[in-house]
Amino acid sequence: MTEKDQLKNNFNSLSQKKLELESKVTSLNLCGSGFFFISSELKSWSESRQFCRDGGGDLIIINTAEKQRRISSLVKERVWIGLSDIETEGIMKWVDNSTLKQGFWFKGEPNNYVTDEDCIEVMPTKDPVNNWNDLPCSEKRKGICEN
Repeated sequence: MTEKDQLKNNFNSLSQKKLELESKVTSLNLCGSGFFFISSELKSWSESRQFCRDGGGDLIIINTAEKQRRISSLVKERVWIGLSDIETEGIMKWVDNSTLKQGFWFKGEPNNYVTDEDCIEVMPTKDPVNNWNDLPCSEKRKGICEN
């Protein structure tokens, strides 16, 4: 009986740990040679980037329409991506320091509507391809990371 109770306790403990991990990693999917995941907590753009880097990656770089569609179909809420014009206003750069070649902007974006809208989010409720929005980096969003 004692052995059965111990096994039951171990099972319950592992089940709890599994739930904790599932809540921390919202989405996992193969994407190119790596994978991506979405943080479970709302953070500023910089905090989201640090979260990704702590996990061995960085905020996602979206440089094809196919990847843009894929990301838009998987995220259910607004998320940070690895694009900003923090260094120089009007010059969008990815987290790997490459400049933006093709954007997937929502109509009228980027517009710097609120002063210093330097960081970019995906808005999945909008058009599945053209749904990027600029907003202040201090806003709280989940981040989508890529390894």
